[in-house]
Amino acid sequence: MSKRYSAKKKLSRKFGGSLWGQANDPYHKRNYRPGQHGATARIRNSDYGTQLKAKQTMKFSYGNISEKQFHNTFVQATKMKGDVSENFISLLELRLDSVVYRANFVPTVFAARQFVNHKHITVNGQVVNIPSYRLKIGDVVEVRSKSQKIAMVIESLQKMERDAPTYLAVDKENALVKVVEKPSFAEVPYAIEMQPNLVTEFYSRQL
Repeated sequence: MSKRYSAKKKLSRKFGGSLWGQANDPYHKRNYRPGQHGATARIRNSDYGTQLKAKQTMKFSYGNISEKQFHNTFVQATKMKGDVSENFISLLELRLDSVVYRANFVPTVFAARQFVNHKHITVNGQVVNIPSYRLKIGDVVEVRSKSQKIAMVIESLQKMERDAPTYLAVDKENALVKVVEKPSFAEVPYAIEMQPNLVTEFYSRQL
């Protein structure tokens, strides 16, 4: 399991936007970098620095993904046919924890990983407790019957704070979601602007 970022509430301020679109995000009150000189600091980014920031912004938007796991996903994307950036986004969005979060079964991307780990989720009727499990088109993800009674799940489904992307068909009443098509970058409801082309440029330096 990857290490939880100990100060995740500072991440939105660090990367210049609300990473997860939460109403209580500190960025809404202090939209400058954390630290003593955050409000006045002048930052000149090199091409490398700009690419690094784009990579870190995207990585942290997916919660607890480790750098090794994130990079390995990119390498896998380079071996697929088609556009590398699109492949990369598709692989990230087809992670089980990503789908659980996009379907509004839980309130945060961090909770999604824990929810899967604790065996609250089935895929095509079978319990899966691996957050990075890669889903396929046609797969059905469902909250287990007894887990549907958890207060967090009930509240999250009632609020439906995030719009479900078009590549997912969400059945709110039965707490299930089906992957209906391959995710594309244009359809992913990121709460902050992402630049996958810069992430591709960053990792391409290392290949």
